[in-house]
Amino acid sequence: MPLVLDTPEALRSFVGREIAVTDWMTMTQERIQQFAEATEDRQWIHLDRERANRESPFGATIAHGFLTLSLLSHFMKQAVSLQNGPRMTINYGLNRVRFPSPVRAESQVRARFHLQSLKDVSGGLEATFSVAVEEKDAHKPCCAAEWIIRYFF
Repeated sequence: MPLVLDTPEALRSFVGREIAVTDWMTMTQERIQQFAEATEDRQWIHLDRERANRESPFGATIAHGFLTLSLLSHFMKQAVSLQNGPRMTINYGLNRVRFPSPVRAESQVRARFHLQSLKDVSGGLEATFSVAVEEKDAHKPCCAAEWIIRYFF
């Protein structure tokens, strides 16, 4: 269930707090295949199940790190709902991204959002989120990112 707020300005009271944990989603082999085709990154660790089972230290095909990272937008829709939202939301960038552990094909992943800061910018607000994407039953996050979003009014 997303955090439902009237406007981005209402985020101010959540600075320094975890604001949401999303639902689990399955990282399917089909999604991994589609991402490989879209990015032309067809490395065997992502696509060749038999070889990955045999040769990979992960024992299965794994999702691309950038695929995991690209799901942040999907997860944000589950995390925060702005009822009288901004006229425009911009992915401003990332300060730091790490992929501490792999996402195995057919595993379950979800995201945890922590609002680090919120500051005024010309015409809007800039929010910095700490996001951890977790694989079910894993001991480390599979993606840890500091993500900056700008909301314009």
